[in-house]
Amino acid sequence: MMASLIFVISVATLLMFFISYCRSLMASSSRHALSEEVRDVTGISSVATGRDFPRVVQLLQLCPEHQGDRVGLRAVAFYYSLLGFLQKSVAPIVPSLRSWADLEQASCGYFAAVALDRRIAYSRELLTQQSEL
Repeated sequence: MMASLIFVISVATLLMFFISYCRSLMASSSRHALSEEVRDVTGISSVATGRDFPRVVQLLQLCPEHQGDRVGLRAVAFYYSLLGFLQKSVAPIVPSLRSWADLEQASCGYFAAVALDRRIAYSRELLTQQSEL
């Protein structure tokens, strides 16, 4: 019984730290302004929605990887999935959870758009370096 309690508390604590980590990643990207090119490609004008995330992730897979952003993207993608699960399972019971999850998924979409912006800039740098050779 005691081992089960310790396990449940450990998983809950790990989940809290994971959520804090993902939210800190998304908060750091919220200060970044998207370039006009990324806005045109993604269709995000100024505010991202939760529906933008899967489309932007598909675009991210087309670009060369940028200096270790894979871990952050995977964490935010898992967080996005977790939010989707919460919306389908718990949100019908707790309506205020739905609006919070929508805002969080929109932050995930904006985070992915910022990552796309960084990858496009990185691709430009690589192209410039190769053309100088």
